Amino acid sequence: MPAETPVVEDSGIKLFTDEINAAELAKAAAGDNSLAGYLKAHLARIKQGDYFAVLGYIQMNAEHEQVLQAIRHTVRDKKGVATVLGFGPRFLHSTGQAYKGGPNSGVFLQITCDDSVALPVPGQKFTFGVVKAAQARGDFQVLAERGRRALRVHLGSNLKAGLAALASAIQKAV
Repeated sequence: MPAETPVVEDSGIKLFTDEINAAELAKAAAGDNSLAGYLKAHLARIKQGDYFAVLGYIQMNAEHEQVLQAIRHTVRDKKGVATVLGFGPRFLHSTGQAYKGGPNSGVFLQITCDDSVALPVPGQKFTFGVVKAAQARGDFQVLAERGRRALRVHLGSNLKAGLAALASAIQKAV
């Protein structure tokens, strides 16, 4: 996978986006280059009639879903907008098509992490983690190409700590 440069790195969590979103977020964050500062700038782009989508490219289990649902509910309650949670890549062939092809009314928070185990794809030189990362990056790239308001949060290798930090930063941001 090609190297990426985060727009912000705070306590091991990296934020990525395209050039247009990066410029808008930097202006709105007004020098607050923290995780909470950029999340606040991103969530401030939610307007009446929009929806907020949490796109989790992390292991789908009850513990992770509980944290992501809490994030979704926080934004729903504070912003008064519809929200949705999906685990990738499974949503790509259903709701993912609406995100990219429907009206530009979504504000997207994609969440990725490093896999704890590098499980090789049989007969290949890469792992399933690389496949998942490629799917997440490809999905994000299409959102950016379509002019969507999108931000990717990469939690690193300590997923539990990263999710806790993200949930805390979302609380501060709204």
